[in-house]
Amino acid sequence: MVGCLAMARHVGFNRMERGVLTQRPGGEARRAERRGLRWLPAVLTTDPDAERPDALPKRSTRDWLVDTVCFLFAGCWGILVSSAVLTTGAAPDESLLFADQIAAALACAALWTRRRWPVGLALALLPISVFSELAGGAILVAIFTVAVHRRWPAVLLVVSLHGLAMLPYYALRPEDGTPYWVSVAVTLLICLVLVASGMLVRARRQLVISLRERARRAETEARLRADRARHLERERIAREMHDVLAHRISLLSVHAGALEFRPDAPPEKIASAAATIRDSARQALEDLREVLGVLRGGQLADGEANHPQPTLADVAGLVEESAVAGMRVRLVAALDDGALELESADVPATVGRTVYRLVQEGLTNARKHADGAEVTVSITGSAGHGIEVLVHNPVTGHGVGLPTGGAGLVGLAERVELAGGRLTFGQADGEFRLHTWLPWRG
Repeated sequence: MVGCLAMARHVGFNRMERGVLTQRPGGEARRAERRGLRWLPAVLTTDPDAERPDALPKRSTRDWLVDTVCFLFAGCWGILVSSAVLTTGAAPDESLLFADQIAAALACAALWTRRRWPVGLALALLPISVFSELAGGAILVAIFTVAVHRRWPAVLLVVSLHGLAMLPYYALRPEDGTPYWVSVAVTLLICLVLVASGMLVRARRQLVISLRERARRAETEARLRADRARHLERERIAREMHDVLAHRISLLSVHAGALEFRPDAPPEKIASAAATIRDSARQALEDLREVLGVLRGGQLADGEANHPQPTLADVAGLVEESAVAGMRVRLVAALDDGALELESADVPATVGRTVYRLVQEGLTNARKHADGAEVTVSITGSAGHGIEVLVHNPVTGHGVGLPTGGAGLVGLAERVELAGGRLTFGQADGEFRLHTWLPWRG
């Protein structure tokens, strides 16, 4: 441990690599942010998602500045110690002094590799510390670097080996008037201060890295939550558009088909069908405008308020509308064993709206796939036991020729699941059955 006792009492080193980490406001320009990053250690500015996360990060301006200061510190150490030795007349023979100077020069040059191989550098300087007095500054820098960049097992190994190197060093270069144990104790104290300072810097860096990683994870999670929310909103709008427009368009198709196949119908019938087509088209346009208003941010055009959402009481009107369009449809409603009508049943708004959409989708599917078949809509249940909705019709294989995408039943399943219910559908005994149970708490 060359010169550790002679010069380390007068040279402060433990602040050499301490950096004040500042955080710029998030609203600054990117160019100013890049300028600020130059004065941070490269390990704190490296992207954790880089292609080569294990590669040594490119040195920042601050890293080059600190490395230059370390090099100058080690060089000045050697010059000052050499001058002190020559002034006091305690210089060894010329061969040993020349070897000491060569070793100090090599040690100073090797400091430029301290970031890539900190432990290797400290171990390489171990033989020099046995005899060299001028390389003490470089050895101190190497020990401090190990404490900053490596974990405590490596730090303990390096400090222990350099501590053992003090024994032959002080045996070769005894200090006049200073007890042997005092020299060893002071040098150990200097090493402990260096190690403590380096570990403090390392702890601060690890804290900054962990905070940066936590912020990155929080940003990623926030982005995923936003994407999920947008996805759910798109699905909700798609369900609403399908439930509303598919029903209206299927009614239009039924009435238009009736006019096509009955061109000799009485004028009153033709006028009634045309009026129904006009009303259905107008209602479809209003429903479409409502959905587009949601897409624009929840505001309808001209400041109009949102249309009221359908409820359980509107199911009877929905069935009647389909019957007027020419469907053979029968509604069986028996709530509380027939004691309650649909209009007077006090069910939650979400459940009532879900029942309405279920019946609407069932009637739409019957018009698409079983045109002319009789459709039965059964709504039963009671408070505390739930509501059961069953829409069934014979499978005929004849439809009105409208395109189908299969999204309606998928949307229904999601809607029922959100309401806490269960949905089953499929063919059984020559019928297509759409069966749903929804909770109805008393």
